Amino acid sequence: MKYDVSVVGLYILDILGRPVERIPDRGNVEFIDEIRLTVAGTAGGTVIDTAKLGLRSLAVGAVGEDEKADWVLMTLGKFGVDTSAMQRIAGVPTSATILNVRPNGDRPALHVRGASDHFDVTEADYDHVLDAAIVHLGGTGLLRKLDGPQSVKLLTEAKRRGRTTTFDLLGANASTAHLVLPLLPHVDYFMPSIEEAQDISGKQGPEACADFYLGKGASACVFTLGGDGAYYAHRDGTRAKSAAYAIDVVDTTGCGDAFDAGFITALHHRMDLETSLRFAQASAALVASGLGSDAGIRSFEQTLETMRTLTVKGA
Repeated sequence: MKYDVSVVGLYILDILGRPVERIPDRGNVEFIDEIRLTVAGTAGGTVIDTAKLGLRSLAVGAVGEDEKADWVLMTLGKFGVDTSAMQRIAGVPTSATILNVRPNGDRPALHVRGASDHFDVTEADYDHVLDAAIVHLGGTGLLRKLDGPQSVKLLTEAKRRGRTTTFDLLGANASTAHLVLPLLPHVDYFMPSIEEAQDISGKQGPEACADFYLGKGASACVFTLGGDGAYYAHRDGTRAKSAAYAIDVVDTTGCGDAFDAGFITALHHRMDLETSLRFAQASAALVASGLGSDAGIRSFEQTLETMRTLTVKGA
């Protein structure tokens, strides 16, 4: 296969500033320490991190034909991501978010949905898009055209071709359950945050949520628990919890995407379960140490060393 991973879904330009304690009154100015532009989204953030971690990575999504699109495509290319499956859609803006990062790491957002709502993957695209050992779908609920039956068809075909499928969300809740649940029988690893998992299922706690999603057809669940670490459950009965690392958090933007990238990379390298969770958490910890979804991670070797040297909370 040409690629190690194909990352399908939500591509966003993030404009981040920190630390933002308040929005100035009227036309006044407040001075902050840092402003950055990053490629983000449940697909965009993930594909850059998989490329940094050494995987041959294909970006599958959409941008507009505006100046933001030029920057997104340039930046993907800079990190070695193959952009041959990225669509440029006329007449709509590139999806973008303004994030005001609080001193405590909170990040209230202003978002333009844009091109990601107009993006689709058709059967004519399958040979290219599915030419990867791992297919990651990210962003269900914010992909208006791809959501629903088109995503079911895509993942069904990925499984028919023997691909490993991974799946994550962004801001999903009970209202998007009808889009999420039909995908699960075609998903090997379902990787939402615990907040999303609880909101969609109506259950509380990782154990109850895992039981719910495994019962709906997922082969395995991998929940990110924020400061409490990560939780894994497989339909074969395997359960595991991995404590978080003790770090100084700068910005949590993209931590879930980095976790996904780390776990996908661990699958690629056939790491055991405990190492896979640790490596994914080290990837997320590196991103949390800087501003934006591409912060921290430099290489596979650096992330592996970080995994070995970081202190686990409570240790």
